[in-house]
Amino acid sequence: MKETYREVIEYLFGRLPMFTRDGASAIKKDIHNTVRLCQALGNPHRQFKSIHIAGTNGKGSTSHLLASILAAAGYKTGLYTSPHLVDFRERIRIDGEMIPQENVIDFVSRHRSLIEQIQPSFFEVTVAMAFDYFATEQVDIAVIEVGLGGRLDSTNILLPEVCVITNIGMDHTDLLGNTLEEIATEKAGIIKPKVPVVVSERDETIAHIFEQKAREMNAPLRFASTELAVRSCEHSGQGLLVKIKDNMHHRTKEVYVGLAGHYQQKNILGVLVAVDELQKRNWTIRAEQLGEGLANVIRNTGLQGRWQTLSTDPLIICDTGHNEDGIREVLANIYSTPHRKLHIVIGVMRDKDISHMLPQLPKEAVYYFCSPDISRAMSAAELKNKATQYGLQGMAYPSVNNAVDAAKEAYLEGDLIFVGGSNFVVAEVLKNYSYIH
Repeated sequence: MKETYREVIEYLFGRLPMFTRDGASAIKKDIHNTVRLCQALGNPHRQFKSIHIAGTNGKGSTSHLLASILAAAGYKTGLYTSPHLVDFRERIRIDGEMIPQENVIDFVSRHRSLIEQIQPSFFEVTVAMAFDYFATEQVDIAVIEVGLGGRLDSTNILLPEVCVITNIGMDHTDLLGNTLEEIATEKAGIIKPKVPVVVSERDETIAHIFEQKAREMNAPLRFASTELAVRSCEHSGQGLLVKIKDNMHHRTKEVYVGLAGHYQQKNILGVLVAVDELQKRNWTIRAEQLGEGLANVIRNTGLQGRWQTLSTDPLIICDTGHNEDGIREVLANIYSTPHRKLHIVIGVMRDKDISHMLPQLPKEAVYYFCSPDISRAMSAAELKNKATQYGLQGMAYPSVNNAVDAAKEAYLEGDLIFVGGSNFVVAEVLKNYSYIH
């Protein structure tokens, strides 16, 4: 009897090692399994063009922006990202449409013996499924987001048109290294022979790592923040109006990005330079298509959880930023959003080093500590105890929804409720609000 979609998803989630649930133990520190899987599938990753994107923060937004632009330019565009927030199929899309349930069922049913034989992780199977789907559907190009790190990530079997590295920050230090240099070395591992690489933000302390790797690989290297600079960035409608100075050609242009987080101004520079690289490689992307792709990224790709307004009365905003730099950007957005009292619903994973995050959080806010429904989550009580040491005051709640309900109960007109700290906190909240795509 044919399996249902739910049974197949339970098999993927339950049987295979999964980072979101199991943490570091689920990570296979080499690409051997992915190579074996893809060889058995006829090397689907060699049957379509790709863009490969790594980085600590901003790689998801950058991936969605580039996919939106390519789709607006008329290319059949695959998009692979992780983790998903509500539906597994968010990870694998073509022109914004999630992979059909039927395709997920068929892939697992057809290749179950192969999966049992190779014993890959959840992520490795998902990467192989994405590559197989994009090849079968004959996409013109696929935008592929690295899962973790770069050098040893399952996606790193691609030979892309362009590599993009967004920014480097302290995250997953247990797996990638305890210094920016070590983390940058892992991210630089996606740089391929003669493939152009765009680094969104130039950080003088680690720029030499990318320069050295690019030299070794004979890969043209561009630092977007050297070539372009943001002159101004202001909220407009549901997005941002960004004025950008082109330092190389001494001209200024204005772009509208359909995402509201101020941190997108950092991502946009990398996106624009990556588009320029694609144009050099004979991809036709006209100015109006670029504008349409930037403006309609949510509609074109179904991007969720990036400074997303869930409700205006009460005002509830969520964001998936969850490491030191991510939280810093979230706080910049909070401070630029007019509000009276600030309510913060927050949960974290127990394997996160939150000693960098907690000191940044505002002491004047009221906190609603919670624990998402996942075994890797830190208990609300433990998070509350740790937060109290930094002068953060609030109550612990047994679930994310209980915490959000308590914040709504305390809300008065003019207040702001922010929900975040982890992808999984945001995912649980999104389930209760209208879900796009």
